[in-house]
Amino acid sequence: MAAQKPRTGDGPLEIVRESRSIILRIPLEGGGRLVLDMSEKDIEELKESLKQFDES
Repeated sequence: MAAQKPRTGDGPLEIVRESRSIILRIPLEGGGRLVLDMSEKDIEELKESLKQFDES
């Protein structure tokens, strides 16, 4: 049986550019992280989608 490790702070939002993609690590409420591997095109689409919240 594997030992369970306590969660010790999931850290801040991280965005890292790797060779062909951009990695987003988003901390979640309750612990853990959502990790997204996105292309440049995906990032641009997300950026455009989020702009509508800034405008309202």
